[in-house]
Amino acid sequence: MSASVLYDAPGPKAAVRNRIYAILGSLAILMLLAVSIMRLADKGHLAPEMWDIFNYAGIRQNIADALVATLKAFGLAAVGSLILGVLLAVGRLSKHKPVRWLATTFIELFRSIPLLITIYAIWVGFLTDYSMWALALGLSVYNGCVQAEVLRAGINSVPKGQSEAAYALGMSKTQVMTSVLIPQAVRAMLPTIISQLVVTLKDTSLGFIILYPELLQTARLIASNTQVNGQYPYVSTIVVIGTIYVAMCLLLSALATWMEKRGRRTKTGIAVAVAVGPTEASGVLDAPEGATGPHAEGSKAGPGAPEEPGQKS
Repeated sequence: MSASVLYDAPGPKAAVRNRIYAILGSLAILMLLAVSIMRLADKGHLAPEMWDIFNYAGIRQNIADALVATLKAFGLAAVGSLILGVLLAVGRLSKHKPVRWLATTFIELFRSIPLLITIYAIWVGFLTDYSMWALALGLSVYNGCVQAEVLRAGINSVPKGQSEAAYALGMSKTQVMTSVLIPQAVRAMLPTIISQLVVTLKDTSLGFIILYPELLQTARLIASNTQVNGQYPYVSTIVVIGTIYVAMCLLLSALATWMEKRGRRTKTGIAVAVAVGPTEASGVLDAPEGATGPHAEGSKAGPGAPEEPGQKS
């Protein structure tokens, strides 16, 4: 029986007990879901009329526009956070103390401030008329600090022999960082980087606080301005918009998995030639007939030649 370093492998009685707990927990969750669905159905939130509103062209167009706005903000924030993350990571690893202290202070400051406050402060203080840029800049600042720590961990995980060999070849520090360390760090930390991009995508929903027409803001407007059977379709709207968020996050996660598998399949290093046996070159070991040189096989020693051991004079 193999045991883990974190916990002891359960025995037969513990395994049976764990299965019973798992079954009881699953039944409890199913019962809660059933009760919730029954209560929503009794109040009319699951009526077909609540879902028919998404057949209207106007509502579909609003959702499509909100999806495009969300992807725009996410694209800007993703690029900005990655660029800022690289700059902050390099600055924090700098040998110059002012640069290192400045990068460290920036990272620790904006990681400590709630993202919602950062977005709202940028919108009110600088970009009141440009809500998309305020949202993208706020997301870039916060997620750039997180990406900087991820990249710094990846750079520190690269063996020191890599950089020492690069310095020995005469490469500058900039060349070592851009050609040796950062590519390996990105490859090692790629799943974590993509996971943080998924967080960035979900955080675009904070744009509702600055009235940016992203998915959550559009869902709130649809649910509060559309009335069906005397009720507002909050449940159906949340389900539809939530499904869109889940689909986008799953696509990013699938991208991370695909890139990780592709990186593992990538051939690296120098191909080793197939070893072959020694061969005899023609004309080197076999001397032509009549040759009297010292390398001729079976040639007789001339006058004055040294005698071989055991040869009679």
